[in-house]
Amino acid sequence: MSGLESNSESWRKMVLQDLPEPAWLRFGAPDEDVVVSSRCRIARTLNGHPFTHKADEDQLIAIQSKIESCEAIKDYTKIGKLSRAERDYYLSCRMISPGFKLGSPGRTLLLDQEMKTSIMVNEEDHLRLQVLTPGFTIDEAEETVEEIAASLRGELDYLKDPEIGWLTASPFNAGQGRRRSVLVHLIALAHLGRIADVMKALQAYNITARGLFGESTKALGALFQISTITGKAQELRGAASYLIEEERKARAELHPAEISRKTYKAAEKAMGAKELSLEDALRLFAWVRWSRAVDAPGWKGSCREVDAWTAQMEVFGTHKVELAARHRAEFVRARLA
Repeated sequence: MSGLESNSESWRKMVLQDLPEPAWLRFGAPDEDVVVSSRCRIARTLNGHPFTHKADEDQLIAIQSKIESCEAIKDYTKIGKLSRAERDYYLSCRMISPGFKLGSPGRTLLLDQEMKTSIMVNEEDHLRLQVLTPGFTIDEAEETVEEIAASLRGELDYLKDPEIGWLTASPFNAGQGRRRSVLVHLIALAHLGRIADVMKALQAYNITARGLFGESTKALGALFQISTITGKAQELRGAASYLIEEERKARAELHPAEISRKTYKAAEKAMGAKELSLEDALRLFAWVRWSRAVDAPGWKGSCREVDAWTAQMEVFGTHKVELAARHRAEFVRARLA
């Protein structure tokens, strides 16, 4: 690796040392062997202002100013611009969405001190408020969102139709203006070829499945984000409980020693690689996470530490594709050593 490449990765590590760890990475979370995190997100449009995609620069700035001035979120950290390494980190932590145009006029990221709550101003909607909590804690996520939303309602006037409900930029999100989701690790079901069957069963719950980083992304590393924008919280709880049970049954079909052997095989391949794609790195993490979750021989440690690797590794790439791939390989070797 050249001096320039080495320095760029060292700079990235130095940047990440100063950034807070998200609250959803807390150890000892409910059902953390299968469930990585829970999330509740609400989308709102301010009354009297055009939708984000219809607003000009001055209108976007006016919306931004109105939201930022709210007393309810006065202690939040306001971020208007990020370096490429910082953006990659917040994307990996799922505190912002891949399509968020942070750095453009009128766009702001607001973060609470715990890194539990993030607010994207002028993303697809004027206000995208989300709370991420560790493990299977969807009730905690929803309660926190409702508390913050209630505080903001006293200061912001939202656009609402008496028949439809909350109005959003996308008609698909209108109504409740809420998405509940749970990020689950279904490695055993994927390995045994049963994903299609369990996902089909979720249709009865009105549940959709997306990839790790949301809409239009693949389920890398057997990580599936199951979510709903209609119905009640108990429907998502029921679907998640079903998946947890099915995944644990599938895991029980393979002996820990066999899981360990397969994980070592994947690790040996990665240790010898000079470059690793995001897909290959997350596939390896999935096996290591599984081995740790079932206490497979030779793989002591918490599966939550593996979740942290996903947040710390160069995910979307802050450099050219080939260089980012080399950085991932270096990162993985350091963790496996």
